[in-house]
Amino acid sequence: MEHVDVAVIGGGQSGLAAADALVRHGLRPLVLEASGRAAGSWPRYYDSLTLFSPARYSSLPGVPFSGAPDRYPHRDEVAAYLVSYAARLDADIRTGTRVGDVRAESDRFVVSLTGGGQVAARAVVAASGTFGRPHRPVLPGLERFTGEVLHAAEYRSPAAFAGQRIVVVGAGNSAVQIAAELAVVARVTLASRGPVKFARQHILGRDLHFWLRFTGLDAAPVGRFLRTPPTQLVIDDGRYRAALTSAAPDRRELFTSIEGGEVTWSDGSKEEVDAIVLATGYRPDLPYLHNLGALDSAGHPRHRDGTSLTHRGLAFVGLEWQRSLSSNSLRGVGKDAARAARRLAAYLARS
Repeated sequence: MEHVDVAVIGGGQSGLAAADALVRHGLRPLVLEASGRAAGSWPRYYDSLTLFSPARYSSLPGVPFSGAPDRYPHRDEVAAYLVSYAARLDADIRTGTRVGDVRAESDRFVVSLTGGGQVAARAVVAASGTFGRPHRPVLPGLERFTGEVLHAAEYRSPAAFAGQRIVVVGAGNSAVQIAAELAVVARVTLASRGPVKFARQHILGRDLHFWLRFTGLDAAPVGRFLRTPPTQLVIDDGRYRAALTSAAPDRRELFTSIEGGEVTWSDGSKEEVDAIVLATGYRPDLPYLHNLGALDSAGHPRHRDGTSLTHRGLAFVGLEWQRSLSSNSLRGVGKDAARAARRLAAYLARS
């Protein structure tokens, strides 16, 4: 059995940030990435996706984004940046290596790989993100819908939906962006339980993220300054508000029922729909920890600020609201990774 200091599960932005931080503490991390390259979920996002934050605020520790600092990098640029970042790391990164199970044995963890083989690690960082676990909420009658149902994780471009009647469920950034680009080629409704709330992309000539950093809100600990995660805001430079104002897409309250291919709206009207896109977010993708007892009944990790409450030597990086507003983003994951590495290094020095 191979022995390592720390097994980092996930080779996307969170895992790479964790590996960098661990190396800085003199540890020997092994990064295990299920996909074919160390770019996490970025290559699988929809085709038109760009970062919400400018390049100047979107780098992992030590390697700034190249190019104009105030541009918003495209999905493919982010994927290429991560691959380049991985190549610079003094860490063993193994792609095409999926973790099936983690179990605890006395003073170590045993990491079992789905392709065979095991790794013994003194510590583990779970950094596999959320993209592999799309959230599909229970919606009235959705199981009886005879049209196409897909999650935003499966959506790529509007081309396949030309001329169709589409309902996009959600009120966040992805929901509004997907609905707006579909509305160019199809008749689209954005359906949500509450109204869409916007945040201006630029304030007094500065990007919103400048002000988040300037005020300290971006890294402010949840629970101290942010009692609960605030209402999700759609970051907008004016295009998406204008699209909704012009009813392209239109916005309605969530449908009340579905029968066959027919949707019933809250006003009692009915209409045939071709497809429903669920832009309803994600949940932590940590199936390999189920047998370890490190998760609650809903599959969420039991942790405080990324430190496991059930197992010494287990840490999490890249969880939404792990510690702050920016915890699961390129601009913020480095801080959480540094914190996790510092704590793991102290634990391993004592053990």
